[in-house]
Order: sequence, then C-alpha cells, then structure tokens
Amino acid sequence: MSTKSERLILMGNQAAAEGALKAGCSFYAGYPITPSSEIMEMLARRLPKQGGVFIQMEDELASLAAVIGAAWTGAKAMTATSGPGLSLMMEGLGYAAITETPCVIIDIQRAGPATGQATRVGSGDLLQARYGSHGDYCPIALSPWSVQEMYDLTIRAFNLSERFRVPAFVLAEEAVGHLRETVRLHDEIALVERNREVGPPPFGHDQQDGVPPMPAFGDGANLMVTGSTHDEWGYRKVESPEQHARLVERINRKVLDHEAEIAEVDAHFLDDAQVAVVTYGFCGRSALAAVKALRAQNLRVGMLRLKTIWPFPDQAVRALGKSVRHILVPEMNLGQLVGQVRERVRCEVTQLNQVNGEVIVPADIEARLREIIS
Repeated sequence: MSTKSERLILMGNQAAAEGALKAGCSFYAGYPITPSSEIMEMLARRLPKQGGVFIQMEDELASLAAVIGAAWTGAKAMTATSGPGLSLMMEGLGYAAITETPCVIIDIQRAGPATGQATRVGSGDLLQARYGSHGDYCPIALSPWSVQEMYDLTIRAFNLSERFRVPAFVLAEEAVGHLRETVRLHDEIALVERNREVGPPPFGHDQQDGVPPMPAFGDGANLMVTGSTHDEWGYRKVESPEQHARLVERINRKVLDHEAEIAEVDAHFLDDAQVAVVTYGFCGRSALAAVKALRAQNLRVGMLRLKTIWPFPDQAVRALGKSVRHILVPEMNLGQLVGQVRERVRCEVTQLNQVNGEVIVPADIEARLREIIS
C-alpha cells in the first residue's frame, strides 16, 4: 500500500495494522482470536514484504514472550488479542513491566468472562490491563472510538511505549475493531525511537524522568535481563528491601509523574455544563449523540471522553468534578471505570451498565441523562 497520505475505507482492525506498520513495527507474534484476528491476518501478509518478521505462536503466553524477546533485539514489537488471550498474557505483562520492555498489545475486547460471546462487544478488560498481573506496575492504555483513532492511537501506543519503556495497550472494543470508516493515513508522522546508548546502567540512572537507556543485545552492552528484583545493571538483588522498593517505585513513577504528557481527553460542551458524561471507547459515540440531542433542547449537558485510560486522566476528571453537579458513566461492563471517577470527584456519580453483548445506544444514555436532569 502506498506510503503517501491517502484516504481509505478500512475496518478498525485493518487501520490498527496500518498504524503499527507506520510506527515502525518490525515483529509480530500472536495467536488468532476473535474479534482481533484481522490484525494478525493483515500483518502476516504485510510484515514479511517490508522486511519484518511474523510468527504465529502456539498460544498467547508464548506470543507475548516472543514479543518481549524481539524487543530486546531492538525491534518494535507487538501482538493482538482479545479477553481470553489477554488473560494468558498476564505473567508476560508483569515480566515486561519489571524488565521495562517496550511492546504494544492491541486488545479487541469482547463479551466475557471466559469464552463468553466471542463475536460480541464488551469493555471488560480495563482493570485487567491495569491490575491483572501481580505486584505494582503502571502500563499505558489508550481507548479509540473510531477507525481513524485505531490508526492514530496505535502509532501513539508505539511512541509512548518506546518513550517510557513500558508495555502499552490499545484497548478497543469489537464494535470499533469491526467498524468500517474513512481513514486518513498520514504521510508525516513523528516517531519516537528508544535511547540505545551503551554505557549508562540500563535499569535505572540519574536521569530525571526515570527512563534509562535500553541498548539491544548485540549493541555491545553486557545485558542481564531478569524478572527478579535487580539493581541498575540487571544483577539479581532479591534479598534487598531497599533495591526492590527503589525499582518498583521508579517503574511506576516514570509513568505516573508524566500524566500530563501521556493522558489525553476529548471535551465536548463543558463550558456551561451542569451534568456531564465521562466516557471512553465506542460508548463515546453514543454519548456524544445523546448529548447533542439534549443540547438541541437547551439542556446544559456535556461530555468528557477519555482517550487515555491508564494512567488515569486524574487532573481532567478532578477539574470536571468541580464544575458540574452530576456525572454519568456509561460502560459495557458492570462498572470498571466508574470507581476511578468516584475516587476523584465530590459531585454525584451515576453509572449506566450493560453486559448483553450489544452496544449502549444513544437513546439509553439520553434517557438516563433526562432522569438526572429532572
């Protein structure tokens, strides 16, 4: 496909694959799983033609392990999956976090738990992406609501992953992954490349942002990569309380201290809003339609869409809680984000939840907003 800027009609999953290629992805390892398989199918065709490597693994455990290994050879590496596959990746996620391995995981969410409804929509993986592996770590997770954002946010996931040396998620839902829309494939994209400097310790140094350089195997550094507690040079220090605390605190702070750089939100009609919807992903489309319908009737409602889920956009949500009297949080789960909102605001918060494998339609959000307003 041409590298020039062009407008195409693509499925969301196809746009994500295009975004990965544009970001410089050179390695993909995965296992086919509905509803993400189109990403794998497209990269299986395209990557080898561009000098990259595609491997179909035996399962999702091996998929993320291969991605981590490829990243340490210098590759920009990724995988794609859905709920059951993501569950199998949790051990690898923790390993990527403690070894500070940049990698991208695209999760096209479906209705769960377990096998659930393999072809139906859900948003049940938000907390798993953040807390599914044991211990304290902080990945980055982005939430697209359109096919264009499947392209744009996949590129951004690679950039953030490389910038902060962390696993980065694109948390999309089946409805976005299988949506078809017009997409502009931009010809001018700023890409972030990891710092591969040889010399400084690769697991912690004196740089203020807490992100150490990451030379690849073969660059000349004496690398030791372990999932055990380690010092700045990678040597195991499992008996040192001080070393473990220093390591865990740094791998979290390097993300949390940069919330302003990472977290993105999309605000609509909030200047005079008394009631607001806090939303993300595909629900944002329904919420915006509902808000526009009520605004046409001179009702003071607005919307804040979270394009970044993790780290949570703390500042934006706290500010919203001070400017409105009531917040509605619609989700295609039983309430995974609403608790994060309630922790940060003092205004009243109402949740609207749906777990029947269908998207929440604008009429349902509009009806709940009318109840709140009245």
